[in-house]
Amino acid sequence: MAEHIWGSEQEFVSRMNQRAKDLGMNDTNFVNCCGLDVDGHMTTAYDVALMSRELITKYPQIHDYCTIWMENITHVTRKGSSEFGLTNTNKLIRQYPYATGLKTGSTSQAKFCVSATAEKDGLELIAVIMAAPDHKIRFSDATTLLNYGFGKCQVYRDENTDRLPSLTVTGGVEDNSPLAYKSDFSYLDVAGSDLSSVTKELELPESADAPVKKGQTAGKAVYKLNGKEIGSVDILFQKDVKKALFKDYFLKTLEQLLLC
Repeated sequence: MAEHIWGSEQEFVSRMNQRAKDLGMNDTNFVNCCGLDVDGHMTTAYDVALMSRELITKYPQIHDYCTIWMENITHVTRKGSSEFGLTNTNKLIRQYPYATGLKTGSTSQAKFCVSATAEKDGLELIAVIMAAPDHKIRFSDATTLLNYGFGKCQVYRDENTDRLPSLTVTGGVEDNSPLAYKSDFSYLDVAGSDLSSVTKELELPESADAPVKKGQTAGKAVYKLNGKEIGSVDILFQKDVKKALFKDYFLKTLEQLLLC
């Protein structure tokens, strides 16, 4: 696959290292694309967690595949076809009720490793175990970490479905522009805070000068917990408003006269 995509394994590995750098995996260095032991080929639990987060965030359908426990595969060649069975090596899929994946691995030097993902009450966690002495300890340690995380963490979410007021636009061909939140908001709390006390404050100007562009930032919604800011979401213009020219003022005045 590496040779098919980038022409050679060396070039493929170079791209892997560049992507790792882009993700902030500062303690990772790939030497081959198969993951087998070789001098200089290394990573950390934190970096594996970063890589796992990128995968499940951008391609959540991966859970549909890595939660399959057993599957029959048909191998077809010129000599005919044969069927064989595959069993998931991630025992957490059967043993841990909140497990959603993700990947096991083991070599003589790395020993037994797993990047375990799980979801409970809308909270998704990743636990990475490396260098476990056997597969049982690998899974029991992952279970311990996940249980700790679910017991310690809680998430505040605001889907931002409330309707925002339009913002006055001065000097434009239209008097205002509708607004919308750029995204929803989520905050991870690990201190046992009372998340019902989270407040949201809209920071918007009284007006904006034309021209304004759709998607341009108009202001923001600021979230606070016990008076301390914990995050914000941009508020965007939802319509272009061009700057009014003399002819626009003339036509507008004429329209008002005709309506009198």
